[in-house]
Formats: sequence, structure tokens, C-alpha cells
Amino acid sequence: MLATISNTIVGLYKTFYGKGPTKARSYYLDDMVVCVLRGGLTRAELTLAQSGRSEAVTRQRQEFQAAVRDEFVTAIEAIVGRPVTAFMSTTHIDPEVSVEIFMLERETDGA
Repeated sequence: MLATISNTIVGLYKTFYGKGPTKARSYYLDDMVVCVLRGGLTRAELTLAQSGRSEAVTRQRQEFQAAVRDEFVTAIEAIVGRPVTAFMSTTHIDPEVSVEIFMLERETDGA
């Protein structure tokens, strides 16, 4: 399942950003799925960052993730079979690391 999550998130990046991360690793613990992605900034984003405009890249990535939120959430829900109740995304420029966090609806224990 973890490989499927990683591959799916990388695929979504490639689809929406035109370029995907070079490495991805996912973690699933209790009510949380975390996908850590390394590399994958576009040439334009790297140019902005190298010219001292890293904050512009970070803001643009946040806006973009908000725009494609539903696609990311739907993909995770399909893989894990549980509703996503919260989705958070962040990008760090140097080193190039992005993190996608999905909080899942709590499972009931029958009580």
C-alpha cells in the first residue's frame, strides 16, 4: 500500500506540475498518511529560488496544492479506503523536500 501511495502522489505531481519528485516515501500511522517527496522543482521554480525568491515558490506551491486538493484527497481515499478529513501540504526549497499529510477519519472500535 505504501508504494502505491508514493507512486500515486508522484504521478499526480507529474500530471499537475509537469515534473515529479525524484524520490518518494510514504508512511501510514493510525489516522495519518504522510508522503515525503524529494526533488521535483520545475526549472522556473529553481530559477526563482536561485534569484532569492524562494518565498514566491513556496506561496505558488501552496496555492497550487489548494487548487488540486480534491484530486489528491480522492486518490488517497481510494487507496486506504477511509475518508480524508484534513489535507496539508508544504514545500521546503533547499533542500528540495515536499510533504503531503492526510489525516483520516478515525476508525471506530465498535464502542
